[in-house]
Amino acid sequence: MAARRWLRGARGARIPPALTERLRGTRLLALVAVLGPGLIAANAGNDAGGIATYSQVGAKYGYDLLWVMILITLSLAIVQSLAARMGVVTGKGLAELIREHYGLRWSAFATLAFFIAAFGICLSDFVGIGAALSLAGVPPQVSVPIAAAGIWLVIVRGSYRTAERVFIVLTIPFFAYPIAAILAKPDWGQVGHAIVAPHIHFSGAYLLLFIATAGTTITPYMQTYLQSAVVERGTREDEIGSETRQAVYGAIFADVIAAFIIIATGATLFQHGIHTISSASQAASALEPFAGRYAELLFAIGLLGASLLAAAILPIATSYVVSESLGFEKGLSHAPREAPVFVGLITAMIVVSTLVAIAPGIPVFALLIGVQVVNGLLLPVNLFFIWRLSRSCELMGERRTRGMLDFATGATVLLTSAQSLSLVVITLAGIGP
Repeated sequence: MAARRWLRGARGARIPPALTERLRGTRLLALVAVLGPGLIAANAGNDAGGIATYSQVGAKYGYDLLWVMILITLSLAIVQSLAARMGVVTGKGLAELIREHYGLRWSAFATLAFFIAAFGICLSDFVGIGAALSLAGVPPQVSVPIAAAGIWLVIVRGSYRTAERVFIVLTIPFFAYPIAAILAKPDWGQVGHAIVAPHIHFSGAYLLLFIATAGTTITPYMQTYLQSAVVERGTREDEIGSETRQAVYGAIFADVIAAFIIIATGATLFQHGIHTISSASQAASALEPFAGRYAELLFAIGLLGASLLAAAILPIATSYVVSESLGFEKGLSHAPREAPVFVGLITAMIVVSTLVAIAPGIPVFALLIGVQVVNGLLLPVNLFFIWRLSRSCELMGERRTRGMLDFATGATVLLTSAQSLSLVVITLAGIGP
């Protein structure tokens, strides 16, 4: 008790500055330990493209697709928790396990598809950074290079722990979306009714947004980043329960945020007849007439945080996959000379994405359509490998999935794969929302 009083500075005693900094660092480390890669990976999925998709869902159908988020959350929690478990038990990333257990051909296919999809999404997130700050009057030619330089310094010059702390901080702007939803003054009775008794539309546009919502919420780079980050974090096997819970909590948090985006746009844009949104920044601007200037500001803050987080995670996830597939040294804890391929690819992705984001006349929408198709092709492959590897007795031992968890994982892989392949067919057929 006396020690506790001393630490609190009882009776006017002054805590030494060095000890104060140490205590602050301890609290921050404890926060990171509770949150960690599970929260970072799941929230990185709520990137600029994801926010645009959720905004379009709310504008087009109001609350009618909110029930989908329940199913998606269950699927995402299962997939993310399995990726975390494999990282803890094997000490290897997903791409490395695919190469070791299924050979170079499958590894090369998965790596190439992942690189194309992740690079396209990375471009869109740097565009999202420029779009978010342009709402405050800052041109992309100024904001994007500054943001890119900051991201590069955090990733390449900082340690893994430093980068993880920054990524945790970048999840804070996501709280802007629940506040924006409250400012939009939705009918919460209608929200609840849409979740428990959904109104299903039988149309191609509804099906497209249904599949796109699932596809933008469960994306391959989330699992690859999470598993590799767990490995680099050095999580012990006796901490597997904590790591799995983090993955589940992260999935729930990310999807609750997504639901609030749908609610905010459903309560404003849908109710006032604005049913088409082509970008997240457009959704932010459209909120102002109905929910006020602060709702627009909050939406823009959320977009900026989401774009910054995803713009940092995507180069890392891509570098993990390529380095693991080819057998190169990897990790944020390594200096550039120790992992030149890993650091070089991160740098190249950031530089090229910056140049594209500040260049005029780039067909971003056409790019995102192509990325969507590649993602649709890659996700079933990614999920299949996660399912097969996680149930392997040789690889996972007593930690392998079995019983109901194995059944639920197989069902998730089957249904999500069917949705993703349907999205590819619908996109190629030219059916729009």
